[in-house]
Amino acid sequence: MTPDEYCAKRAAASGSSFYYSFALLPPQRRQAILALYAFCREVDDVVDECPDPALARVKLDWWDQELAALGRGNPQHPVTRALADARGRYDLPEASLREILIGVGMDLTISSYPDFAALQLYCHRVAGVVGELSATIFGYEDPGTLVFARSLGLALQLTNIVRDVGEDARRGRLYLPLDELERFGVTPQGILHNHPEPGFGALMGFQIERARQCYAQALAALPAVDRRSQRPGLVMGAIYRALLEEIAGASERVLRERTSLTPLRKVWIAWATWMRA
Repeated sequence: MTPDEYCAKRAAASGSSFYYSFALLPPQRRQAILALYAFCREVDDVVDECPDPALARVKLDWWDQELAALGRGNPQHPVTRALADARGRYDLPEASLREILIGVGMDLTISSYPDFAALQLYCHRVAGVVGELSATIFGYEDPGTLVFARSLGLALQLTNIVRDVGEDARRGRLYLPLDELERFGVTPQGILHNHPEPGFGALMGFQIERARQCYAQALAALPAVDRRSQRPGLVMGAIYRALLEEIAGASERVLRERTSLTPLRKVWIAWATWMRA
């Protein structure tokens, strides 16, 4: 199996909505974005699937060394070997890949965030930086497109946070800002122990509205000259915005179950968005 085949298989197996936005890209750009996505999945799974934080840290340190090997031109893992080609072709900064790794590592030491400003740093590292790298792979003329990419990354991550409240709580993590919980009369214990309190619905409504505003800000920031090249990002945004609205219809269920869109609906949204861009 070649490095590119490994990355494609890794992405397809994840079942992520992101995969639907890559399908219509030209082969070289598709291979590059699949390599980036596979890297994000590999390092994220280290934290999510390793029950021992000390062992997870060792594994992330190995990935840090592998990024150094990527910089020297001798990576060993199939994902970083695929990234070597993408990095050379699209000038992807090693520092940005390392910042993603730092962001993922925050989950090993931080289980909650005092306010949105603190959460934003985490979101930037695990999603905003990914957005910038993705926009670079897709291609752009106007540097303002990177503002779109960062804002879209934040919107996507906020949607993930809303969707995964219950799943994250079962891992002992809480990404809803603590000062906002207090504002709506919700305790961390209520969320962590799946006991929704009277203010939980209003709290989730506040989070959903913030994510909506981030999508609007992202779209407003996209320069017209780069709209066609950034169609994959627009597809991602459209699918995740539809998911957000699905959650908004019954936000309290996020503690019990994970809301998702059917593959057919994702395909339809992807095709319609691509054709309109």
